[in-house]
Amino acid sequence: MPVTVEVPRNHPTPHKLEPVTLNAVFVEEAVPPSDGGKPIRWLLLTSLPIESFEQVSQCVEWYSYRWLIERFHYTLKSGCGIEELQLESALRKRKALATYSIVAWRLMWLTYQARLTPDASCQVVLQPAEWRLLRRKFVPKSRSNKPPTLRQAMVWIAQLGGFLARKGDGEPGVKTLWRGLTKLHNLMEGAQLASKT
Repeated sequence: MPVTVEVPRNHPTPHKLEPVTLNAVFVEEAVPPSDGGKPIRWLLLTSLPIESFEQVSQCVEWYSYRWLIERFHYTLKSGCGIEELQLESALRKRKALATYSIVAWRLMWLTYQARLTPDASCQVVLQPAEWRLLRRKFVPKSRSNKPPTLRQAMVWIAQLGGFLARKGDGEPGVKTLWRGLTKLHNLMEGAQLASKT
C-alpha cells in the first residue's frame, strides 16, 4: 500500500521539506524455520511501483541481496582499503574503484565458495602452480599430486595473512584472505623469478 512519511516535527527547517509518498511492502515468511527460529518479517519502503505480485516479488528479491551488498562494501573498505587510497583526481578514483571492485568480488567469491563447497577441489579457484606452492609451504614433505580441498587451500591462504587456524578460531575473514592472497601472489612472483635464474 502507499504510505506518506510526514516531515519530522523537530526538523530545523520543516517549511523547506515536503512529505514523501512511498510504497510499503510487508513480507512474512509463511513457513517458519524447522529449528524453531522466528519467521522473517520485513517492512520494506520503496519508491518502486508495487502494482503486481511480480513487482512486489522483485522488491523482496532485491532486498534479500542487502547482506551481500553490505559485505561487498565492507570488503572494499576493510579488505581492500579503498578509503585509504589518496588519489588526486576523480578519474584515478574511478579506475581504482573499478579494479578493486574486481578484487573485492573475487575475495567474496572465494570466501563463500569455501564455505558452501568446502570439499570441492581448490582447482576451481587456484591454478596448479598456486596450490602446489601453498602445499610446499605448509606441508613441505607431501609429494601428493592431488589438489587439496577448497577449504584447506583457503585456510592456507588465510594463514599467509595471519590467520592462526586454531580449533576455536572460526572461519577466516576477508581482511585475512586479502593479506594472504597478496602474499601468495608475491610468493608466486618470487618462485617464477627464481625458476628463470
